[in-house]
Amino acid sequence: MRSRRSTSALALSGAVAIGLLAGCASDDPADPAPGGEPAGEEKVTLTVVSLIPGSEQAAFDAFEERVAQFEERYPNIDVEGVEYEWRATTFAAQLAGGTLPDVFEIPLTDAKTLIENGQLADLDEAFAQLDYAEEFNEALLDAGRGEDGHVYAIPAKSVYGVALHYNRELFEQAGLDPDDPPSTWDEVREYAKQIKDATGVAGYATMATNNTGGWQLTAATYSRGGRVQEATDDGTYVATLDNPATQAHLEMLEAMRWEDDSLLADTTLDWSTINQAFAAGQLAMYTTGSDVLNALMETNGLDPAVYGMTAMPLEGADAGVLVGGTLAAVTAQADDATKDAAIKWIDHWYLSTLRDQEQAVADAKVRFEAGQGVGTPVLPIFSREQYEQELAWKADYINVPLDQMTGYTDVMFDQPVVGEPSRATQETYALLDVPVQAVLTDRNADIPALLAAANEQAQALLDE
Repeated sequence: MRSRRSTSALALSGAVAIGLLAGCASDDPADPAPGGEPAGEEKVTLTVVSLIPGSEQAAFDAFEERVAQFEERYPNIDVEGVEYEWRATTFAAQLAGGTLPDVFEIPLTDAKTLIENGQLADLDEAFAQLDYAEEFNEALLDAGRGEDGHVYAIPAKSVYGVALHYNRELFEQAGLDPDDPPSTWDEVREYAKQIKDATGVAGYATMATNNTGGWQLTAATYSRGGRVQEATDDGTYVATLDNPATQAHLEMLEAMRWEDDSLLADTTLDWSTINQAFAAGQLAMYTTGSDVLNALMETNGLDPAVYGMTAMPLEGADAGVLVGGTLAAVTAQADDATKDAAIKWIDHWYLSTLRDQEQAVADAKVRFEAGQGVGTPVLPIFSREQYEQELAWKADYINVPLDQMTGYTDVMFDQPVVGEPSRATQETYALLDVPVQAVLTDRNADIPALLAAANEQAQALLDE
């Protein structure tokens, strides 16, 4: 979500790749609070994000069970779940209009701007209640810090690397070996055409709207050794959307659309709708975060038996994998009691299942019984060792086909990783939606001109 990377991108990349910092949670998950002391008697109603709208009932049932566990532990806190899906096109209005729940989720890259704008609550005092507050991957935690050094948003959900996801059944129907997925972009194109010719189903699809087209075009750019933004020595940023790697990927998409007829020609696809289309068998391959299988199972009812995941093709010098993630934040208007309750919920819902054996097993059991994904590969919020320990705790409940994801898991800790653009992130993605949509709809799209125009606009944003 550069030939020279910004300091923040380098820090994120290195820390995620190496997996700095390790630690252990409280030995007793029944301790009254993260800081060891029970909350006061003041009654608090806390609204929190629950699941993506349209998720299956079993997923909501599993969420409610976790809420019940929390409320038993903290009887003075009533939790109300709110269906939520972060979208760049609606988030700002929701935040400004005060319609977000008390605890909500934001992309890793957006926290700094929201902090500067005074739109997130200062959680520093409440965050210090966590007995593992010093044990986060420091680069990830820094993404949610303000210039005052205080914590305003907390790494809470999975950190993902972008990967290539594919339908094993369509591979087999096209005479392709699903255990030997493509490892280069040329092979992606070849496989996509073979699938379309043999099955009539689009061999490949790309997101194209709501900033997601630009997000995945940026991921493809990184995989080809390019960058869409460079930091200079004086602290300013230079837009590089018109780099050769971005152009090469757009040319590939254009050829797949107009020469091969293997690319799904749908400009309405974003993260949610491309997941729907994939689960419905309308496309064979696409790129998105490594953690998407959970959503495919919980929201789209995908049978994991047909699912495969492999690494993004990496080609050329400085090629890398785009990494991103999710932070939990609290509305700026929250009072101290709400912030205190919010930290306890973040600890319970997001983090205790990563760090505490009893909580990890209990959560895995609930998810397993609800048919939700357990064991989907992600990058660690704390350390690689902690992540591997968590998987060992949950081993009896892992229900995702890890043997169908080895193309990714065999290299997930070894691939070079690159953080999302550090400045004007979502605006940059929005600008890159335009050339993606153009190559899907116009066989004569002028790719260099489109990128030059987008780059000029991006530079204007960076200069502000």
